[in-house]
Amino acid sequence: MDIAQHNRNAWDKKVEEGARYTRSVSSDVIEKSKTGEWEIIVTTERSVPRHWFPKSLDGLKILCLASGGGQQGPILAAAGADVTVFDLSKKQLEQDAKVAEREGLTLKTVQGDMSDLSEFEDEYFDLIVHPVSNLFVKDVRPVWNEASRVLKTNGILIAGFTNPLLWIFDENQENNGILDVKHPIPSSTLDYLPEDEVQDYINSHQTIEFAHTLEDQIQGQIDAGFVISGFFEDDFGGKRIVDKYIKTFVATRAIKMK
Repeated sequence: MDIAQHNRNAWDKKVEEGARYTRSVSSDVIEKSKTGEWEIIVTTERSVPRHWFPKSLDGLKILCLASGGGQQGPILAAAGADVTVFDLSKKQLEQDAKVAEREGLTLKTVQGDMSDLSEFEDEYFDLIVHPVSNLFVKDVRPVWNEASRVLKTNGILIAGFTNPLLWIFDENQENNGILDVKHPIPSSTLDYLPEDEVQDYINSHQTIEFAHTLEDQIQGQIDAGFVISGFFEDDFGGKRIVDKYIKTFVATRAIKMK
């Protein structure tokens, strides 16, 4: 099946349903961003440290990679950056366009697959912001390779991703308050389903997700020419049982060295 097309449709549906990561930022947030009082999130709850960014964003070419939804892109544009928002979902990109029109911001939206950035020339961007999203592609390494290609030497990649530990537990058991180790890594949501339930899941328009190894997530960046210069962890803010034991999201700051 065409995973990208399926997830594109699923995210369009999420926008219609008003899911959390499709809700655009308010006018108040934009007004504060214009005065230099801004922050963004690339994981779930915790803001990216401001010292991970250059002191001024004025004129910087920033790619918000797989980052539609009217959240990171408009904030960074309001802070002075030259922003391009790239996303698989047309409706997610429309959220960014709506905020830009509402607030008088200038930003560009481009629809496409995060594994293929052929729309952009080599070494074009100064900074890439990549919130948790590469769980929607089967192979994450092409994402890092393409990010490296379009980023200038000494450019910065700020990325959020999921600790694969999150996927090892049986979801039905977790809903009953039990952490039951069941699934291997790497794997996908389709691997967790009985064969007779796969088609129903596909027809439900839920996203198909992939649990990547930490080696592919971290060493994958290094192999693509990055040096990791910052790291923090995040969780669901206490909403999941696993939050009591470990944080299941990671953010990295990386510098392109070659």
